Amino acid sequence: MSSEVALLLEAVDFAAKKHKSQRRNDPERSPYINHPIGVARILSHEADVTDIAVLQAALLHDTVEDTNTTFLEIEEQFGKEIRQIVEEVTDDKTLPKMKRKQLQIEHAQHSSQHAKLVKLADKLYNLRDLNRCTPTGWSEQRVQEYFIWASQVVKGLRGTSPVLEEKLDQLFIQRGVPI
Repeated sequence: MSSEVALLLEAVDFAAKKHKSQRRNDPERSPYINHPIGVARILSHEADVTDIAVLQAALLHDTVEDTNTTFLEIEEQFGKEIRQIVEEVTDDKTLPKMKRKQLQIEHAQHSSQHAKLVKLADKLYNLRDLNRCTPTGWSEQRVQEYFIWASQVVKGLRGTSPVLEEKLDQLFIQRGVPI
C-alpha cells in the first residue's frame, strides 16, 4: 500500500472515531462521518485535487469544531501543515453564531490556497445536502439565508478552483442568489 493511501486511511480512521456518535441533522439522521468523507471526495473526484495534505484536512476539518479534538492533537497525529489548514477552516465555537458566520466571510479571502479548497468543497457539500433535504427544524427561509451567506463566503474564495466555483454558482443561480 502506498504511503499516501496509508495517510488518507489514518485521517479517515481518526475522523470516524472522533465523529462516531454524531449524526447529521437530516431526516435520515445519517452518520456525521459521511460529511467529511464527502468533502474529501468532492476535492479528489470533482476538482482533481491530489494533494494529500488537502485531502487529509478535508477529512479532519470538523474534528476540532465539533468534537473534543484539539489542534495540538491534530498536529501530533498529522503534522503542522494539516493542523494549519484545519485551524484556518475551524470556527471558534466560543463566539456567537452570527459572529462566527461574519468571520467566515471576512477571513475567506485571506485563507491559504489549501484552506480555500477545503472551504469550497465544504460549502458545495452542504449546499447540495440542503437541496436534497431540509434539515430537521429548518424553515425554507433559513435554507435560503444559508445559501445567501454561503455565496458571501464563496466571494472571498474565488480564483481558487474554477470547477468548484462553477458548481457552486449553478446552485446559487438555481436558488436565485446573486453571485
